Amino acid sequence: MCDSKSMTCRKKAFAIVLALLAFLVCVAAAPQTAEDAGETPTIEATIYEISKYGNIVLSISPDSMKELGYEPADVILVQIGSSETEMPIGTSYTDADSGEPICCFKFSSSKGVEEVVLAINGGNLTEVMGIAEYEKIEGDPGFTWRLAEGLEQPVTVTISMLQKQGYAEEYQMHQLGGTRSNKRSDYAQLSDEEFANFRAVETTGMGVGTLYRSSSPVKSAYNRNAEADAALQNALIRTVMNMADSEEVMKSYPDYDLTHYADCDIIALDMKMDLASEEFQTALADGFRFLASHEGPYLIHCQEGKDRTGFACGVLECLMGASLDEVVEDYMITYYNFYGIGPDSEQYAQIAGSNIKASLAGAFGVDAIDDNSLDLAAEAEEYLLEIGMSGEELSALEDRLAEDYGGLLQAA
Repeated sequence: MCDSKSMTCRKKAFAIVLALLAFLVCVAAAPQTAEDAGETPTIEATIYEISKYGNIVLSISPDSMKELGYEPADVILVQIGSSETEMPIGTSYTDADSGEPICCFKFSSSKGVEEVVLAINGGNLTEVMGIAEYEKIEGDPGFTWRLAEGLEQPVTVTISMLQKQGYAEEYQMHQLGGTRSNKRSDYAQLSDEEFANFRAVETTGMGVGTLYRSSSPVKSAYNRNAEADAALQNALIRTVMNMADSEEVMKSYPDYDLTHYADCDIIALDMKMDLASEEFQTALADGFRFLASHEGPYLIHCQEGKDRTGFACGVLECLMGASLDEVVEDYMITYYNFYGIGPDSEQYAQIAGSNIKASLAGAFGVDAIDDNSLDLAAEAEEYLLEIGMSGEELSALEDRLAEDYGGLLQAA
């Protein structure tokens, strides 16, 4: 039996043990610096290809990098020619905030292999790093990249470790939980329209049944095109703003002529992912002018109906008088349709903050889009004027989006 003195000693000893264990756990969990990770070898790879959007595919595989000690949540230094940039390793472009670089270990559904891809979430890494200049060409694939002066094929890419697991906390916050799938049977809880990420934009100021958004009704890579095309027909869509494809690519999809989509008035904008680029902004203004000069109902889509579509719809929602909460709620429906992420998820606010909120803040030139003093309609109007639309064109666009097509749908 213990006396009070021995019990006190034991409590002190136990407290010391707990403190020591806590210290050891903290040391083990703390990110390693570049010096600590010095045994991780530097990697030299080459550029295998550059995508239309400026994403750089490397000649090395994710498995090879993992064998050398590189894994998701590590922070690395990437050097190409005289340009270098720091970035974390992840498994999705959205593991980085909008506008931030990412080294992505991802599966290519078109090639059937795992790839290492250097990219910017919503941007163009190739142009930002000055690696090459994009040039449109006739025929397939419709573009080429001209290497910058001083670079020759094969282009060497050097990767070194900066901080082992230095991105761990941010990486965990970006994980979307459920596995993304392109199988209809994996989404039994969704309607066909939800599976196609097809929906009406119903925020403040929008006419009833006037503006819709969707994944691609013609590109079959995500296995949602048939559902999107059927939903487009049911919504009586007349005018389409295709942000992803050139007209040539759009019309080359299998059975394009058999779709309801092909009967619409369509502008094919062939837009890349860099929301801040002059090219993107010019095309966005062209797309909105097209909507303003054609009859609704309208559909805006890219490939998934997520990033480019989300940004375009967000700008229009702000223009028409929507609150930030409405814009975020509409944007985040996509993450429920693809990943099952709802408002009760701890990732919901983080995803919204690092994507649609960050994108709109960048476009409107403000530090924080959720500043209550902001007039979002005025910010959107100023942005659209800056990218080339006239006041007359803006008025015509607002009039079109405010039209009510509810009666048309009921009559059908």
